[in-house]
Amino acid sequence: MTKLKSFRVERALMKLGADIRDARKRRQIKTEIMAERLGVTRATYARLEKGDPSVSMGSYALALNVLGKLDVLENIIDRSVDILGQDMIDARLPQRIR
Repeated sequence: MTKLKSFRVERALMKLGADIRDARKRRQIKTEIMAERLGVTRATYARLEKGDPSVSMGSYALALNVLGKLDVLENIIDRSVDILGQDMIDARLPQRIR
């Protein structure tokens, strides 16, 4: 696995991979079938389930799509749930309007 500069990022990718693995197992989909649906080798898919950051974002997105969870990715940083972004905009609002 490629060494990342951020432990939190590494941990998040590992959790995502594990969650994808668990969802695949709950749906009783074999790893060979998942790899085929994603258009990747079994080895690449195994790295995805381990949260390897060298696996493309597209492969993670395809895995979520196969599992019926692509909507989560589509809305992950949607403006309606971007609290920090909304707070930053609110902080720039004028104090008074003349």
